[in-house]
Amino acid sequence: MKSEHLYNYILGIADNSLILGQRLGELCGHGPSLETDIAGTNISLDLIGQTRSYYQYAAKISGENKTEDDIAFLRLERHYKNVLLVEQPNTHFGFVMGRQYLFDVFHLLLLKELQSSKDETLAAIAKKGIKEVSYHKRFSGDWVKRLGDGTPQSAAKMQEAIHDLWPYTQELFDMTDADTAMALEGVGVDVSKLKKA
Repeated sequence: MKSEHLYNYILGIADNSLILGQRLGELCGHGPSLETDIAGTNISLDLIGQTRSYYQYAAKISGENKTEDDIAFLRLERHYKNVLLVEQPNTHFGFVMGRQYLFDVFHLLLLKELQSSKDETLAAIAKKGIKEVSYHKRFSGDWVKRLGDGTPQSAAKMQEAIHDLWPYTQELFDMTDADTAMALEGVGVDVSKLKKA
């Protein structure tokens, strides 16, 4: 294996997108309007597409005879490295948009920094994903504002969602051993420095 830390670093980023993409995929056909339903499904597909790029790279450097599908589907649940935020269930539309927005803000900051990685493959994946993630943040942010500024019921649901989801955001900024090693090499991002932004 080229680098166990690099492999685990890639999985840490990719697993977030995989799990959130799957959560959004559960909602296909259940959106509040056709346009919103299609947008949510497209965001799910964007996340899965980004995941594929990461997993293809992870498979390449693994030193084993693995494919992206092996990495995506043949690990035990405890071997996934995603944050708990992206696992949260789809309880109501405000909750889904709140979860999406909190992740999108972090994800966009991460990719902006990852574009400068010394690892050309990671930098290229980040550069390719920026446009999509910028749209994700705009879409989810518009819904957070729309629901928050809407009826008393929509505002209460949006506030409830942010209140319930906020404690999960700290994990986004916790550095794993792989994060620390890759940041020191100029390959990864020191996510602890993204918190203030």
